Amino acid sequence: MEFEVVAEGLEFPEGPIAMADGSVILTEIKGRRLTRIWPDGRRETVCETGGGPNGAALGPDGAIYITNNGGSFEWLDNNGLTIPGPTPASHQGGSIQRFDLKTGKLETLYEACDGRRLVGPNDLVFDKSGGFWFTDHGCSTPEGRKFGALYYAKPDGSHISRQRDHFVSPNGVGLSPDEKVVYMADTNLGRLWAFDVAEPGRLAPPDGFAPGRVVCNLPGYQLLDSLAVEAGGKVCVATIINGGITAFDPNGTTEHYAFPDPVTTNICFGGPDMRDAWITLSATGKLAKTRWPRPGLKLNFSA
Repeated sequence: MEFEVVAEGLEFPEGPIAMADGSVILTEIKGRRLTRIWPDGRRETVCETGGGPNGAALGPDGAIYITNNGGSFEWLDNNGLTIPGPTPASHQGGSIQRFDLKTGKLETLYEACDGRRLVGPNDLVFDKSGGFWFTDHGCSTPEGRKFGALYYAKPDGSHISRQRDHFVSPNGVGLSPDEKVVYMADTNLGRLWAFDVAEPGRLAPPDGFAPGRVVCNLPGYQLLDSLAVEAGGKVCVATIINGGITAFDPNGTTEHYAFPDPVTTNICFGGPDMRDAWITLSATGKLAKTRWPRPGLKLNFSA
């Protein structure tokens, strides 16, 4: 797939948001900030977030909501590639932040749910009602992993609920075009999950022992990161090791679009026909742009 490099020298970019003015606002996890990238490659710091800003999305009020993992990775250099490593001993947990683009105010909305600290919030998506689903990736410890979970919350700080628990490594999250299904990528399992929505903010009870439906498990050693959904319903998930974007059909079939970075982490759609796609190539610190073969799903809130 042909593409252009819009920006490079970024400190592990993720969470891209396609803005109406043609710019892209993204997170730099290692750099601990939000950054705006203009079409000509110029970049400017939007906000210093601290911690580890991972996912980002525009909410119904025009503010940017951030899943901040709290600095849950040490950073390794592997032959010039930036690779996320173990969780440092200093890590205390993550949070959900809100940044007001008009006033420049950054605030913390959530650090816990039902008295339990959020571990490493990772990605989020807003539904039509104005609430958002978000994943907690968990983190590594010397004794093993702390499990992750799938949550739902309201942007005014009034409600947070844990909808599914005890996952290995929840990462990307998205909604089907009719918002009847929540999709969630599990990084370490190379698995895309699907959960039926009973009503906004609440999942239907699972069938049997499984927490949800498995759309597909990728073969071999492939890891899944963040995602975006196409207008036609395919789920485009950034793929690590086998660097690129894997498009999952809800029927379980897949197609892979290779990019030259083993740690490809995210994709977002924009442009007049929603076929402009921006991809974060995190190990090499680049933001790429390409024309996608199909239009992406327009998000509920944009600016």
